[in-house]
Amino acid sequence: MSLVRSLPFLGWALLGAISLCMAMPGTITTLGNSAQANSTLEERKLPMKFNWIACQPNCKGWVSAVGIITADSPKDFDDFARGRQLNGATIVLDSSGGSVNDSIALGRRFRSLGALTTVGTSLISQTSQGEHAIVVPEAYCESMCVFLLLSGKTRYVPPTAHVRVHQIWMGDRAEDARGASYTAQDLMIVERDIGRLAKYTFDMGGAGDLLSLALSVPPWDELHELSPAELRLTNLITTDAIADVLPQLDVTTIPVAEAKSKDRFVSSAVQGEVQPQAAKATKTAEAVVPTGGTAAPAPPLPVQQAKP
Repeated sequence: MSLVRSLPFLGWALLGAISLCMAMPGTITTLGNSAQANSTLEERKLPMKFNWIACQPNCKGWVSAVGIITADSPKDFDDFARGRQLNGATIVLDSSGGSVNDSIALGRRFRSLGALTTVGTSLISQTSQGEHAIVVPEAYCESMCVFLLLSGKTRYVPPTAHVRVHQIWMGDRAEDARGASYTAQDLMIVERDIGRLAKYTFDMGGAGDLLSLALSVPPWDELHELSPAELRLTNLITTDAIADVLPQLDVTTIPVAEAKSKDRFVSSAVQGEVQPQAAKATKTAEAVVPTGGTAAPAPPLPVQQAKP
């Protein structure tokens, strides 16, 4: 059963490599060997975590955003940002997506800061001079992560990064989307969230091709990886120079293990019609563990038939 037809979606040029790691407890601290790659992959399966990566004197530092976008992510970012000067900061993404409405809310927070965005995995290595922050270019930004990437005022995608898109869907039925049953209320939720996503896309400077590409890939198919030409077509990238988002940063080509799970967009029900920034997710297919933040189901709304 098909709820949504995809739209042309992300268009970025795959260029250098970037992912940020913060020099704080709980961040990645070993160099990119196989053990490190597995650690990074495991973090992508957990709710999104924000860390600050200090790289003085080489650069001013950046924000590492790794994991699934859940109902808690906007508040978690607000807590992380409190007391920090993040205006114009670079945010390095490594994520398989998450809740539609919460991704929109988080993306608007990024844009309000004038953030710069890129894709990558941040690592901290030990050198004779102390800790040294590096960025691994082969990272993943999938599903709603692509829309977080779009929130950057300046956007760069490394040539070896993987940017993948697909349809939004009811999160609690993403695992068996073709065999599941759907009500008129479900259709209303999906169509409403598509409208919110479309408005957000244009507000961020994205092209309709981004939506078209994403919404044309059903949840039972493999995610579509955007080509360099599609990254351009969708306005996902605004620069070919890594220095525009991470000046004077050393970049390594250490590969990161590819995620085996196929994550999905989530169509989230909210109580009444509210601004995208205030929307609360009730379904998060990408969340592997419960994360809270569940809102009460919205009451049934009448569905009007479109007039010819």
